Amino acid sequence: MTGVADGGWPEAEGLAEKLALQGDGAVRLVLLYGSRLLKTAPDQHSAFDFVVIVDDYKGFYKGLAKCRQLGRPLALMQGLARILAPNVIAYDGGNGSLAMAKCAVVSKEDFEQALGPSPKDHFLLGRMVQRIEIVWSQSSLEDTWVRGVINGAHRGVLEWMAPYLSGDFSAEDVGRRLLEVCYQGEWRPESQGRARMVFDAQAGHFAQALDPALSAAAVSGKVLGTTEGRYALAAPASAADRRRWRRHFRRSKRRATMRWLKHMMTFAKWLPYVVRKAERHTGRSIKLTSLEKRIPLIFLWPRAIHFMLTKSNRGARP
Repeated sequence: MTGVADGGWPEAEGLAEKLALQGDGAVRLVLLYGSRLLKTAPDQHSAFDFVVIVDDYKGFYKGLAKCRQLGRPLALMQGLARILAPNVIAYDGGNGSLAMAKCAVVSKEDFEQALGPSPKDHFLLGRMVQRIEIVWSQSSLEDTWVRGVINGAHRGVLEWMAPYLSGDFSAEDVGRRLLEVCYQGEWRPESQGRARMVFDAQAGHFAQALDPALSAAAVSGKVLGTTEGRYALAAPASAADRRRWRRHFRRSKRRATMRWLKHMMTFAKWLPYVVRKAERHTGRSIKLTSLEKRIPLIFLWPRAIHFMLTKSNRGARP
């Protein structure tokens, strides 16, 4: 096994290395993304966001179960692994460690499908075209593989973003609009201003990652190159493409809703995690009733629905 990538994130790298060791040899890579990486208002209790790429779901979960790190029945985790992949689990490394990771566990095959030309939804694609860091890898070959898959996803951005672009645009403009579209495609506990904050934290990433794809599209004639790194679509997206991607994001939002139910089954202590996340992004304290804490699947829905319908006016940043 190799160790960590470059030493830039020692706490995350240490946690990822321990996870890989306890994963019984099934872990290929651990990727870091999200608020801790981007420094978009995390607090001291914020979890690291990991994508854990494995070659064997069964072996990985058996390894964690042997170390008493799974937090859920082994049979349940194995059974859910291929339903709305990935499973999302909590991992803290044990031994009183304060560091915690929210891990999206996905096989190499499912990762490639999720970032390919025909994704089932946008859960992984919308996250992996943003800035990520490799914090642990099994070998340099795995590094090369995952970078190739992610670069392919960057090259494919223009296809699914074309129906949402108008006028002239830069690579940064595409990144900004991309985040708006992706955030609208999920039920999330953040305010609508969150997409703007996340973009501001990685505008340079989008300029670097998406400009080669736009340049290549300009050479092929799909977009028209203008001056100073700006582009325009050579022709508006067809009605068929617009319908296709509208259907995709509607399906993605339905699957995102179903994912919440799955996360409740796979993610130990999901309720305090979601409450803490909502408090952090809205700046408001949330006090659950005893019934909401004891039977959240029944009694938390009215509060959750009200929160989602009114969150656009909370915590928005200029």
